[in-house]
Amino acid sequence: MGEFDLIEHYFKSAAKSSAGVDLGIGDDCALLAPAPGMQLAISSDMLVEGRHFLSTVSPEALGHKALAVNLSDLAACGAKPAAFTLALSLPHVDEAWLAGFSRGLFTLADAHGCALIGGDTTAGPLNICITIFGHVPTGQALLRSGAKAGDDVYVSGLPGQARLALEAFRGNISLEEKGFALTRERMERPTPRVALGQALRGIASSAIDVSDGLLGDFGHVLKASQLGADIDLSAIDSIAAHAYFFPASSRFDQKFLRKMVLSGGDDYELVFTAPASKREAVQAAAQATQTHITRIGQTQAAPGLRLLEANGELAPNDFTSFDHFKS
Repeated sequence: MGEFDLIEHYFKSAAKSSAGVDLGIGDDCALLAPAPGMQLAISSDMLVEGRHFLSTVSPEALGHKALAVNLSDLAACGAKPAAFTLALSLPHVDEAWLAGFSRGLFTLADAHGCALIGGDTTAGPLNICITIFGHVPTGQALLRSGAKAGDDVYVSGLPGQARLALEAFRGNISLEEKGFALTRERMERPTPRVALGQALRGIASSAIDVSDGLLGDFGHVLKASQLGADIDLSAIDSIAAHAYFFPASSRFDQKFLRKMVLSGGDDYELVFTAPASKREAVQAAAQATQTHITRIGQTQAAPGLRLLEANGELAPNDFTSFDHFKS
């Protein structure tokens, strides 16, 4: 099977039309036409075998995750998905792998009305790069720079689950079968919080998705907004103690569980800020999108990110997030 046969069979035939897409696959360029009053939100993410995913991941799960991490960026901006391109490097043509990968990719794409409009394929080490396009009303995008002193800090979902699975894969911890299956699902098939991101437009003051670790990623918000923050460790402990965090959380000590939540990474949850006056609106957005959220702290004018115990005592912050060139 050659390059163009591969595209025709596994990718072009599955492409769907989408609002704002005038021309998709088949020409040298795709044509996008955002509606009046809308801005185009664009993001790109690359997944490299051995760096971003394990060789044991199923092709279908990998197809899902490749798009999910990009959808998560749109979620953090409050944008509605429209289209994406796919650049795919393959060691060789494996039709069973391609069938599973494209199935996982398009199942998620169709769920979000997001059309594949072009890209490239080549021979080489397994490498997946997606560029995604979305629409957001002009001036309503959620930005990292919008937080204000005194804002509440929230995180969606249960960050830390994906890291637990990775630790199990590395042989650093053992999980019972049910716990491993749950955390592996979170690592390999993350849920992009697209609906929550859109629901938070006009409510949240800033947002970012959690890919490298909660504290590290939230640090980008603080830097862009020129603020500091106090993080409530009792709220972090409540995440680790949640019944769905994983069934055997009581087997691990508090420090380890805090590390999972605060610096685990690969969660693709949203960490966002909102004025205290918007608490009811935040809760309504979470309920409308059926998303679990936790209020974990408050931004402060004083610079620095402080971790506070329930009694107000300052705890050491020795948590580090993932860095591709240091980790």
